[in-house]
Amino acid sequence: MRKMLLLGIIAFSFNAFSNTDSTFIRKIYDTALVQGHAYENLRSLCKDIGARITGSAEAKMAVQWGKSILEQYELDKVYLQEIKVPHWERGTKEAAWLTDEKGKVYKLHIIALGGSVGTHGLIEGEVLQVESIEELEAMQPSQVEGKIIFFNRPFDQKMIQTFKAYGACVDQRWEGTNAASKLNAKGVVIRSMASSSDDHPHTGSMHYDEGVNPIPGAAISTNDADLLTKWLKKGKVILKMEMDCRIYPDQLSHNVIGELSGNKDDQIITFGGHLDSWDVGEGAHDDGAGIVQSIEALRILKDLGYEPNHTLRCVLFMNEENGNFGGKNYAKFAAEKKEKHLCAIETDRGGFLPLGFDVVGNEEQLAFVRSFMPLLKYYDLLKFNPGYGGVDISPLREYYPEMLQLGMSVNSQRYFDYHHSEADVFDAVNKRELELGAAAMAVIIYLVDQYL
Repeated sequence: MRKMLLLGIIAFSFNAFSNTDSTFIRKIYDTALVQGHAYENLRSLCKDIGARITGSAEAKMAVQWGKSILEQYELDKVYLQEIKVPHWERGTKEAAWLTDEKGKVYKLHIIALGGSVGTHGLIEGEVLQVESIEELEAMQPSQVEGKIIFFNRPFDQKMIQTFKAYGACVDQRWEGTNAASKLNAKGVVIRSMASSSDDHPHTGSMHYDEGVNPIPGAAISTNDADLLTKWLKKGKVILKMEMDCRIYPDQLSHNVIGELSGNKDDQIITFGGHLDSWDVGEGAHDDGAGIVQSIEALRILKDLGYEPNHTLRCVLFMNEENGNFGGKNYAKFAAEKKEKHLCAIETDRGGFLPLGFDVVGNEEQLAFVRSFMPLLKYYDLLKFNPGYGGVDISPLREYYPEMLQLGMSVNSQRYFDYHHSEADVFDAVNKRELELGAAAMAVIIYLVDQYL
């Protein structure tokens, strides 16, 4: 039975599409590349609003910005969805120094990890280098107590897919400080989650287990991690650091939602990215690009007079970076309202050249998406493989396990040069690649709406 269904889908790919589809897809690309709004919208989000960590004034302004932009495009519905989000601030700029046995001093490029406690003044300790949490946990408490732990597992440069390299070492950022806290270390620094060698430290989420006596956690640049490794080979190194991080009570915030209503049924196709960012840089690639591409996809479809079969819902999710309460609550609210969710699509891998879409679904759903390939080959959308949809949309599958999910796949070789760092600014985004991504989003939404 399954084999017959797959053969039917393959036959469908050769017979179902009409010249109307090809013509409309061409119009989508022409509009995105010649009359596009994505680049100017990204400039406004980055420059007029700025970095948008949840709980900040900038995050509140971003909600107003997103609602205003969607309202300008005269959609069928624009509204806010109330959520609670964490509120963490890094405070005054972090500072840290290395000192070797000969008294040589070097000032580090350092940044607090999101959610870390502060140091309550300048702290210092001998550096103990490890490459994994397992290595740390195998040590005796006496070896760790009072030390500053240095997690130094780099990206595996042999991995072609940079997101896989990131996934293979990001546990030291998320769990490392927590693990070191349990062994009474004084603090933690990690090698930045970055593929390149530079002086930009990269922040990101970490956590503490309930009941743990928390210690401060920070990241240092890849160049500084290499330097610290060299110093440690020569002898004892002392690290001094000061961070003024603060954790405040949760705050109210919002997901921002815009819709075009379906003409045939009330099933929903959700698509979007996350409106929040870290508090360094401008959140241009992560995920300002995804926000403006999602808005642009809906704008283009409306401006071309497209009347959707299903409801097309653009969601600007809040709080992906340090909690994902936007995504979790969106899914929870959808289930409570007994909404019918057909598909969800996310763009959160930077404003780089689109290659296709990762597919989360069964064999039939994968074959369905791959049936679009003859239409999309001309536009260099060639990659349609099993993969990951996105952080924001993933909670939907808890309530809608049969739904199709798609994550826009891009050329990610440069993504981790910018990710969670001061380098993630508007000027780092290529206008044409951003616009091609917006067109790709509009096209996949159109095809899913037409044929699913």
